[in-house]
Amino acid sequence: MSIAQPNPFRAIALKIASVLLFVLMATLIKAASDEVPPGQTVFFRSLCAMPVILGWLIWQGKFPSGLRTANPLGHLWRGLIGSTAMGLSFAGLAILPLSEVKAIQYAMPLFVVVLAALMLGERVRAVRLTAVGMGMVGVLIILWPRLTSFTNGEVDPQLAFGALIVLTGSLCAAFAQIFVRRLVETEETAAIVFWFSVTATLLSLLTLPFGWQVPSATALACLVGSGLLGGLGQILLTSAYRFGDASIIAPFEYASMLFAIAIGYAVFGEVPTLVMLIGASIVIASGVLIILREHYLKIQRGKGRQHVTKYG
Repeated sequence: MSIAQPNPFRAIALKIASVLLFVLMATLIKAASDEVPPGQTVFFRSLCAMPVILGWLIWQGKFPSGLRTANPLGHLWRGLIGSTAMGLSFAGLAILPLSEVKAIQYAMPLFVVVLAALMLGERVRAVRLTAVGMGMVGVLIILWPRLTSFTNGEVDPQLAFGALIVLTGSLCAAFAQIFVRRLVETEETAAIVFWFSVTATLLSLLTLPFGWQVPSATALACLVGSGLLGGLGQILLTSAYRFGDASIIAPFEYASMLFAIAIGYAVFGEVPTLVMLIGASIVIASGVLIILREHYLKIQRGKGRQHVTKYG
């Protein structure tokens, strides 16, 4: 298949559409969370995404060739940590407002910067370290009203627990991203997406002894819908990066906060607090700073290669 021509407007549109689908997916999961435990939610989310992904592979002409893997153990490890991240995130959705969960999850790219330096040997300069520090301050501002419930009892301790498990899930998601960075060295994107769905589906079955429930028709529709939306969202996200550079597309991830606030208010009657919005704004600013820094470094590396080609 021919390489897609760059089309920034299409890339941005696909990215925003994928962000909206992922927020809608989280909305359906939150709606079903009163009836089913997180492990069962992970099962439906992963299982119901597979037909969408397989259909996409067939349409792209990459089935079954796109599913070949040279690193099955790498997929297993990525599936294990990614499934844990997903389960913690879904557990948090059952406790916290939708917009607050999204705000805390913005810590994930910050964790990736730190882990990439520790585990992959990537060089982290002062600008990115400053951005990470600024982002962590924003995360602490978001978490502070929840964490104080452990000491003064003014807030339900369950909310503090919810905030901590979402933050832990974000850390697990960052580890999963490190595994993905290693997998892309030998694996096709299609294989990474598909085998994650397979491993997450199988691993979620281990939670069967912990109280799976027979869902109502409404909850079942939400669970199936979350998988379909998640699979479609992944396809749109993957397609977005075929038409534009990550530096152009990545900042639009933060549109999820606008969607989460609007949907959370319309569906669940959730009103974000001023403290949460301030903290989220700081985290978003730090994330954008990291993205801009990466874009600048990419340009500089490109100029360096051109110089070597011309004069080397």
